[in-house]
Amino acid sequence: MTIADRWLLPDGMDEVLPPQASRMEELRRALLDLYQRWGYDQVMPPPVEFLDSLLTGTGTDLDLQTFKLTDQPTGRMMGVSADVTPQVARMDSHSMKRQGPVRLCYCTNVLRAKADQHQGGRSPVQVGVELFGHAGLEADLEVLQLALASLKAAGADEVHLALGHIGIYRSLVQAAGLDIEQERALFAALELKSPGELAARVKESVDDASLADMFMALGRLHGGPEVLDEAREAFVEAPAPVGAALDQLRALQRGVLAEHPEVALYVDLAELRGYQYHTGMMFAAYAPGYGQALAKGGRYDDTGRAFGRARPATGFSMDLKLLATLVSVASAHDGIWAPAEGSGLREAVSVLRERGERVVQALPGQRTGPEAHRCDRILEKRDGRWVVMSLAASSSDRA
Repeated sequence: MTIADRWLLPDGMDEVLPPQASRMEELRRALLDLYQRWGYDQVMPPPVEFLDSLLTGTGTDLDLQTFKLTDQPTGRMMGVSADVTPQVARMDSHSMKRQGPVRLCYCTNVLRAKADQHQGGRSPVQVGVELFGHAGLEADLEVLQLALASLKAAGADEVHLALGHIGIYRSLVQAAGLDIEQERALFAALELKSPGELAARVKESVDDASLADMFMALGRLHGGPEVLDEAREAFVEAPAPVGAALDQLRALQRGVLAEHPEVALYVDLAELRGYQYHTGMMFAAYAPGYGQALAKGGRYDDTGRAFGRARPATGFSMDLKLLATLVSVASAHDGIWAPAEGSGLREAVSVLRERGERVVQALPGQRTGPEAHRCDRILEKRDGRWVVMSLAASSSDRA
């Protein structure tokens, strides 16, 4: 690598510079304070864990995203956290072992082996919440409401919420008695949202005509809330769990719109992202101008089973870096420029900083001035005392 190339970062890795870094920190604090007001306790998972616990119950997707390394003292394989949710599930199941519902929140860096269109960069700052120990609709609705409150706190003026339920597809697969290969083929066709491909896979794998119609209907049931009415008709002969899933989605739709009538609601019954991971309702929240979801979540019951304590669980996560771009951070000048020296200057600067002001004190011989350091005011001595003046007023006085 030449000297000219040493500034290059690996693909998908990014740095955050001022003033965006300050915006991220302000938003991190605002979100964690929001979660605390809702009763969520903050946890800080480790950046690295043994691989067999880190990937428990998450399927192959997270496995491919995880950087792996060998622990020198034990020789065991470790993984760098690519998703905090499994770690928090371990904490609830093994480290904390509380009874009843447990609400946890977090904000921490994760690292991913590769980037894709759904997950964005390789080094997100993951922030989110998890609610353990309650299998009812009320817990799912709370998580949905909190996700929308988070986006509002981040400055999202227009939110599009996509709702789905993995239980519908699972129930149809079980009723059709599909083997693993048939299930994977149907899954791939639904992900492509290709009617022709779906029809070919259904014809190959599903003998029951009624179930075949239901699989085909699944591929086209996406759109506004009216999709749930269409689904009722399409799945009238479906197994009972399908009807129960539709009831849940209807209740969630009503609950969301009752609190957030401004949200544009979208229903997609063929949304299968996280199929190996989720067990019930799923959601993703979008904002105009962003090609990826700002918040993703849903129900993922029994993740703690591998740690000896299966628990209902629901939650969501977001990338703080992405959220911080919702509000453009102007390079607004918000500081006070102080000279390098002067009688009583140190005390005056200390008082201002204790009040919460940002004060940048010049260093002896420094050539850059207030504007270069984002200062819109200046500390000057007038009539024997230090006073804060606007740059414009100070310049006009000197003129």
